[in-house]
Amino acid sequence: MKFLTLKDMDLENKRVLVRVDYNVPIKNGMVADDTRLKATIPTINFLLENHCKIILMSHLGRPKDLFKKGKSFEEAKKELTLRPVAEDLSELLGMDVGFADDCIGMELPDDKDVILLENLRLHKEEEKNDGEFAKKLASLGEVYVNDAFGASHRDHASVSAITRLLPSCAGFLVEKEVEELGKLLDPERPFVAIVAGAKADKIGALKVLAKKADKILIGGVLANTFLKAKGFDIGASKFDEETFAVAKEIIGIAGKKLVFPVDAVIADKFGNDAQTKIIKIDRIPKEWMSLDIGPETIGRYKAELKDAKTVLWAGPLGVFEMEQFSNGTRSIGEFLGSVNAAKIVGGGDTAAAIQSFDLADKVTHVSTGGGASLEFIEKEGRLPALVALEHYYNKSKE
Repeated sequence: MKFLTLKDMDLENKRVLVRVDYNVPIKNGMVADDTRLKATIPTINFLLENHCKIILMSHLGRPKDLFKKGKSFEEAKKELTLRPVAEDLSELLGMDVGFADDCIGMELPDDKDVILLENLRLHKEEEKNDGEFAKKLASLGEVYVNDAFGASHRDHASVSAITRLLPSCAGFLVEKEVEELGKLLDPERPFVAIVAGAKADKIGALKVLAKKADKILIGGVLANTFLKAKGFDIGASKFDEETFAVAKEIIGIAGKKLVFPVDAVIADKFGNDAQTKIIKIDRIPKEWMSLDIGPETIGRYKAELKDAKTVLWAGPLGVFEMEQFSNGTRSIGEFLGSVNAAKIVGGGDTAAAIQSFDLADKVTHVSTGGGASLEFIEKEGRLPALVALEHYYNKSKE
């Protein structure tokens, strides 16, 4: 895909509207993980060097769920405000970041070089890709920059409709994500994918990987789901109904490319104080559950990975947040450091695991977008926000 980047734009002394993805965990009024904030610093610093006035906009959480429960606008804003993010960003930048109590209809302070707008999704028009809402946002700036890869799989006003109203380009974060994830679209081989975790959002990507990858190593709840579809008794292990419905189809497409666990760390309950044992995958007792891959599986997965030239890792291999079920994820992550390959981590829980085990230096790239990185694979890179940037690029060349 072709789109303009920051270095293609006339930015000097401009008011620049930057879409970022600051949808981060907030606990006790403080940002619990500022990885996504740090990822946008290069773009912000570049704009500051060009003497720009920067207006940042982001979403946080799902306000519409609160509205469905009868919460008012002000109640939802109190619960899902971006104000703590502005405070954290001030510390990261070493300067006072202004905060606007709404994303539209506000007079913005003139004495701040960087301003963060309140949660975009407090307005239902954002998710509807509403043109009038996009106009209100666009009125705040002279140039638009998309630096929110994690929101680029959405067809929303702040990433899609707005590109029809302002000169538009990708920020450094989005540019890097497209470059790194693009290695998965025409991969150097052997191409090995590790697909695991608990969510059903990997179905589309799995169907593409079934044709594109040389091997797909399955773990986590996803492994339980596939093993159940293959007729194994998985005991009390968690599985995903939505994935189960299409598991046989994916098995039919991928065939021998799929590699499943042969042993597991099982527990009599879900908790740190559970009794555990290692057992063959076909011998799980009725009341026990699989919570991590076992040592034999770890060995097999390492053997599949050692000669890889491209690796995608999407989803932790066990309940890594609990020490006794973290060995599979940690061991494979550490082993990747010895593999001479492009190693791409697909955001979300995998990124959290990488950070938890201090493994970032073992991989080539950790995506800031969980769902977006998977849809990037599924849609061959053509995410709605990237298509919108491409349309602007084509229009600018006419």
